[in-house]
Amino acid sequence: MLNIGDCALQAHVVDITTLDVDAIVNAANTSLLGGGGVDGAIHRAAGPDLLRECETLGGCATGDAKITAGHRLKARHVIHAVGPVWHGGERGEAELLASCYRRSLGLAREAKATSIAFPAISCGVYRFPADDAVRIAVQTVIDTLPHAQSVERVIFACFDEAMYSRYQAEFERRL
Repeated sequence: MLNIGDCALQAHVVDITTLDVDAIVNAANTSLLGGGGVDGAIHRAAGPDLLRECETLGGCATGDAKITAGHRLKARHVIHAVGPVWHGGERGEAELLASCYRRSLGLAREAKATSIAFPAISCGVYRFPADDAVRIAVQTVIDTLPHAQSVERVIFACFDEAMYSRYQAEFERRL
């Protein structure tokens, strides 16, 4: 755990769809209509009303995010963030990934969320190097928290022990 002002940053090996938080972030694709990995799991757990709501949003650009209700999830909101596909780092991937975290925290603030959970955006089929993604995620959250005063708890939901260890190492590096 890492405390930044009044906010606790935590990492857990957990299924993000089971978390009882104000908002979970979905590692979405540009259509927002579901897919594989975290995106598919969130859509399945939230039920068909999530897809119907997403159909009204007109998609989402890479690096941006949009918010919906949580529907059947414990989370009140789902923030759909579209991370970049890794192309070797020469197409602005790092800035686009950072933008996902900034936009998600901005939407959380607008929704008056006190707790938010992030998956490892772009680290699955989008092939973003995990060590770089973790560093960008933690740094961007720390930099953005002063503008998202309502947020008191940030959870990085890790899909395995290796990802959890990366977050723990990043937290320790900042102590």
